[in-house]
Amino acid sequence: MNWRLIVAALLLAMPAAAQPISVLTYHRFDPAQANASTIVTTPVFAAQMDWLQTHHVQVLRLRDVVDIVDHKAPPVTEPAVAITADDGWRTVYTQMFPIIRKLNLPVTLFINPPTIGHGGAYLTWAQIDEMRASGLVDIEAHTQSHPNFNDQRAQLTPAAYTAFMDREIAGSRADLLAHGDSGAWLAWPYGINNPALHDAASRAGFRAAFALGSRPVLADSPLFALPRYQVYNTDTAPRFAAIVAGQPRH
Repeated sequence: MNWRLIVAALLLAMPAAAQPISVLTYHRFDPAQANASTIVTTPVFAAQMDWLQTHHVQVLRLRDVVDIVDHKAPPVTEPAVAITADDGWRTVYTQMFPIIRKLNLPVTLFINPPTIGHGGAYLTWAQIDEMRASGLVDIEAHTQSHPNFNDQRAQLTPAAYTAFMDREIAGSRADLLAHGDSGAWLAWPYGINNPALHDAASRAGFRAAFALGSRPVLADSPLFALPRYQVYNTDTAPRFAAIVAGQPRH
């Protein structure tokens, strides 16, 4: 009996191991200059998206990531990422959207609804409608005013803080539902989250929430603190590859 052949056959018959999923987070874009840590230049972003396609990395919708963690979908067995952008900056429309539309890549935008259409730096609802109509862009909540919840908790009474959490979290979901969005996911401003905030998000009707953390989403990641990688302009090929692979930052 050839045991080597038997072992090889058993290995081939085994299901492929589940892969971690790196959720990428962007904020602002600029055609040429990255003069803040939250800005990625358009050429760098384009190169990162090209890298994903060249290396056959699946780009999942965020709902697929949540379904995997929530055991409503099978795990991925090949490298995979999801793409998000926070705050609703207008450069998402002028710089990011043409690239993801050309490459047919899905993206989720986390916005603060009251800022939309106010000031030239932010998206307009017409721009959001156009991106949503492409079928590539989902719109989700980032609270109403992007507060620092730690600062507010230190300044307010417990009752006032609970009311503040509910206004910020439930209010943002209500605004998005009024615009026809799902209101399913929330992104925590500054990545700040804790059990009280998780309870407020669940109470408001969110299915899951995303933080930061520079680590991948795993099968046992907490649904209301799913980690994301902040992507920087310095994340060129080797560093970007490490992020996609789910490696911690050094």
